[in-house]
Amino acid sequence: MKFGTKAIHSGVEPDSSTGAIMTPIYQTSTYVQRSPGDHQGYEYSRTHNPTRTALQNNLAALENGKHGICFSSGLGAIDAVIKLFNPGDEIISTSDLYGGTYRLFTKVYEKYGIKFHFVPMTNVDLVAEKINENTKMIWAETPTNPMMNIVDLRALSKLAKGNNLLLGVDNTFASPFLQNPLDLGADIVMHSVTKYLGGHSDVVMGALVVNEDELAQRLIFIQNACGAVPGPQDCFLVLRGIKTLHIRMERHSQNGKTIAAYLKNHPKVEKVYWPGFEDHPNHDIAKSQMRDFGGMISFSLKGNKLEDARKVMESFKLFSLAESLGGVESLCGHPATMTHASIPKEEREKVGLVDSLIRLSVGIEDAEDLKNDLAFALSRI
Repeated sequence: MKFGTKAIHSGVEPDSSTGAIMTPIYQTSTYVQRSPGDHQGYEYSRTHNPTRTALQNNLAALENGKHGICFSSGLGAIDAVIKLFNPGDEIISTSDLYGGTYRLFTKVYEKYGIKFHFVPMTNVDLVAEKINENTKMIWAETPTNPMMNIVDLRALSKLAKGNNLLLGVDNTFASPFLQNPLDLGADIVMHSVTKYLGGHSDVVMGALVVNEDELAQRLIFIQNACGAVPGPQDCFLVLRGIKTLHIRMERHSQNGKTIAAYLKNHPKVEKVYWPGFEDHPNHDIAKSQMRDFGGMISFSLKGNKLEDARKVMESFKLFSLAESLGGVESLCGHPATMTHASIPKEEREKVGLVDSLIRLSVGIEDAEDLKNDLAFALSRI
């Protein structure tokens, strides 16, 4: 099946008891057994739930994987991955990544003896330099949050496999529609399902997709043993959202292209970060591993004044100032004080995350209205 067909049909079947075309919300905590251990595949909803099963199977199909595993948030999913490792193990991560991931790595797991190295992964040689006998995994984002850097997943996969390392990829910004890391050699794909997969800013969830059976069983054990699972209502909402993922991503990408071009030519904009530009570093790699370039854009203002960034964001009418991304509505955010505030200022500025940087999640509204909204907000400085 092609992607749009998989999004609508994979993992879901009409309800066998009623013929309902939509997956039922199995709002139950437990399941009746005929005899101890003699059940219909379900015992307790932390372990398994039919609505969650349908979603997990659907997500696995979208990423061309075998096993989907859902969690109560994206960070819950990453937390499960780090629980695969032991004190003394080392993980190499990109230096430009989501602030919540950085906080989880440095404020939670470093005190338990897991060491993290943060390097610019656009240069794979810098990753190779950090590999030693304690290294167990490479953790990548591409495009990165919020600088929109592109990481060569094929090159990272070759490096990981040559050193017997796992390769994990946060694929949230791209979504399965634009990029499939498992096909490029990754071992684990992570999504903040909250974002493009849900698509309507009404649910918080995370997911992992893997191919290898033993790795899947280890992660499923952690999912059940630690209990960070989503409820059936949230799973239902994501299944609904996914049915229009391909259509939404096409529009996000179209609008993203229009808005990126507009900002690049604006006299008050210093720099625009969007991988669709031919002069974007690693544009050719983005072109080779992504189907399109998406609707995530970051830009900085001339003069780099925090007060200018505040004024612009306070002046928007359509771009709502809010955490998160990937919904049908356009959002703006200020990474330095919002999503990436947990990263020290000196570390942020090393990767170009300056105080005037604004991150846009371009929605699926009419592009001309979004351009007009930007024009008005930028005219206020």
